[in-house]
Amino acid sequence: MDVLIVGAGSMGTWFGDAIDARVAFADVDRDAAAAAAERVGGEVADLEGERTYDVVCLAVPMTHVRDAIAAQADRAERAIVDVSGVMEPAIAAMERAAPDRERVSLHPLFAPERAPGSIAVVRDRSGPVTDDLLAVLADRGNELLETTATEHDEAMETVQAATHAAVLSFALAAESVPDGFETPIYEGLERLAEQVTAGTPRVYADIQATFDGADAVADAASEIAAADADDLEALYREAAANWHGETAGGDERHDTGGEPT
Repeated sequence: MDVLIVGAGSMGTWFGDAIDARVAFADVDRDAAAAAAERVGGEVADLEGERTYDVVCLAVPMTHVRDAIAAQADRAERAIVDVSGVMEPAIAAMERAAPDRERVSLHPLFAPERAPGSIAVVRDRSGPVTDDLLAVLADRGNELLETTATEHDEAMETVQAATHAAVLSFALAAESVPDGFETPIYEGLERLAEQVTAGTPRVYADIQATFDGADAVADAASEIAAADADDLEALYREAAANWHGETAGGDERHDTGGEPT
């Protein structure tokens, strides 16, 4: 099986290494394509070439996936796949550009260096080629999470957009504290802030541009900031019920004011 991977970043390189196929990389940065090809034992392809492949995989930023699918779909003889991270626009673009080919959208729910892991999968038009690709990914230890494009994109509003907004807001608002003053909750947020801010800024910007979720975090923070003691207690109980059920909220008789461990 011959696979063209358009996009030679970390996710495209992961995909090329994770599948059992002859791979070629095409990228606006030809040096990046060469580096990815060297890493996984593939070759470099022209971004606007005429050669066709059994499979074309789009591993481009989510804000560019529709244009990339439209430009590259004719190079796919049997199947077209994407690993962009947004599914409804990708699936719609595939249906328009490749109506007679197999179509699958994948979203690895992990950083490539932490593979294997869970991969969200939408089989829009499955067949033997994409079934074989998915079987290889499963054999490599990945868990395939079958879903729909709508379910996935709605989940990403919380899993990515809201989560990243909350962590980045903490990272921006937090001030340094003397050693020894850290609490368990602070240390947990500190680790998350360090992890998120070690990533690629453009990736996080694309997520915020693609998915709603940040506004809900901002609204909740504003509500907390404006709340009096009674209002804040009510908000706390609402949050606790969301995560722990209606009986959550703690026993006030033993509340000493310290932070839970």
